[in-house]
Amino acid sequence: MRTKTRLCKQLLAQRRTFSSTARRLDNYAFIGLGQMGYQMARNLQSKLPPSDIVRLYDINRGAAEKLAQEMSAQQAGGASVRVAESAADASREADTVVTCLPEPQHVKATYESILKSELSARPGPRLFIDCSTIDPTSSREVAAAVDKALPNGQGHFVDAPMSGGVVGATAGTLTFMLGAPESLVSRSEIVLQRMGKRVLHCGPQGAGLAAKLANNYLLAIENIATAEAMNLGAQWGLDPKVLASVINVSTGKCWPSEVNNPVPGVVETAPASRDYSGGFGIGLMRKDLRLAILAAKEADAKLVLADKASEVYEAAESEERCKGRDFSVVYRWLGGKE
Repeated sequence: MRTKTRLCKQLLAQRRTFSSTARRLDNYAFIGLGQMGYQMARNLQSKLPPSDIVRLYDINRGAAEKLAQEMSAQQAGGASVRVAESAADASREADTVVTCLPEPQHVKATYESILKSELSARPGPRLFIDCSTIDPTSSREVAAAVDKALPNGQGHFVDAPMSGGVVGATAGTLTFMLGAPESLVSRSEIVLQRMGKRVLHCGPQGAGLAAKLANNYLLAIENIATAEAMNLGAQWGLDPKVLASVINVSTGKCWPSEVNNPVPGVVETAPASRDYSGGFGIGLMRKDLRLAILAAKEADAKLVLADKASEVYEAAESEERCKGRDFSVVYRWLGGKE
């Protein structure tokens, strides 16, 4: 009994020593400060301790400098901020690198520049978190490049595309779809939860993007069908609000009908009620649909509605009255009553 008591005391002493040990300074890099990345980087920095450092980089240096000034001016504290000269410069001393870039070619070029640079030694494995929405094959290619450049577990690459739009990025309520081995889930979650609300582990590297593109393919189809159904009802003389209320308690209920209804005035908070401004841009939907089609071809998965949906979004975006607006603007393109 005395031996057990002595062991317990030793363990408790070890725990106290560990918990009182000074926390190691962590270095972060955030690369890509577009509408989403700008807000995500802001939330990440604000929730890190002052002992940490975040290095910012964007091809638009003005965006990085503006964000750094805003971060430095805030009263709530947060990590120290630096503006980097390049993606490689931002990543050189980083323990964790977060990227949020527009297209596959941007992701590949950025990581090529990082991996070819002189990366300084770090106390533990580097973690690269890519929040870009690209095709899974391109993401796996980058992951392989990281493994080759940083062998024996010196670096790990995971995919974590997000859902929630600029509003969610600003509010810190994004949902991340994580593609990573089980061994990296906890470490990835700690970073992602500083920028969002939920992290859904979808499987190994590449699985997060597969889940994101499958969801957005479905969303693209639902959005067109909802616009057509609402326009059909209007042509038959139905009150749009009445029709929406019927759909939303019936089997046709979906996010475009309930939250992002394409008819102005049906849902006051929807983009349609503010001339389709804000929301999820029709250009972004075209991009995600294109990536989903590419991924489906590589997986030999049949998509019978994909080509027609692409035609609809391309035609709608080509019209000045629809260009740059929320993707629900296809209702306007269809000739729906506003």
